Amino acid sequence: MNKLIINNNPELPYAMEEALNSLRVNIGFLGKDIRKIMVISSTPNEGKSFVAMQLFRQFAQAGTKTVLIDADMRKSTMMDKYGMEVAGGEKIKGTSHVLAGDGDFNNAIYSTNIENGFILPNADNVVNPSMLLENNRFEELLNYAGENYRYTIVDSAPLDLVSDGERIGSLCDGAILVVRSGVTSKSMVRHSAMQLERAGCPLLGIVLNRVGSSKGKYYYGKKDSRYYVASK
Repeated sequence: MNKLIINNNPELPYAMEEALNSLRVNIGFLGKDIRKIMVISSTPNEGKSFVAMQLFRQFAQAGTKTVLIDADMRKSTMMDKYGMEVAGGEKIKGTSHVLAGDGDFNNAIYSTNIENGFILPNADNVVNPSMLLENNRFEELLNYAGENYRYTIVDSAPLDLVSDGERIGSLCDGAILVVRSGVTSKSMVRHSAMQLERAGCPLLGIVLNRVGSSKGKYYYGKKDSRYYVASK
């Protein structure tokens, strides 16, 4: 298994770190049957990829064998944002490659410089990944991940753009919906919850992202399985 180096993973403010850690702990309370978790948003730019990456990191650093699958194959920026590169400089073959049949799952998933953390990045975006998601190979990938890792965190395209999220959700044990404070309407959130229900994907919780307190500090709160991650 090749190693993927995450060069850009800065330390978070203490309160935000604690909020994400509380999210990790509460997911652990959901039981052993929750293994494959989709992280999704209603619209772009709500912070779903950030939450997916940080939740993956939290689990791995807590000693839990966890894999992050970047399944947002339309507009993924995760590799660039976190400065991912393979040790030795060889070309990365990611999600779209493996779903197209290029290589086996074991060789496609990279170990990382985060102990217990493994990643299947998306190296090349594609115009229409729906066919890749709908074929049996994607279901086989998630089954493989579910059998070999305690948690599989799947970053998906937003629900309002395409049907990708519903397809992914139908194969996961639950979803975390990321909502941007002051931007995403309540009606949009309700519609997203209905889409997940239609896909047969339980809504595990809602992360309210980019919430600033009156003093501009970071804080965390919990109410009715909703998790608040605040940032300036």
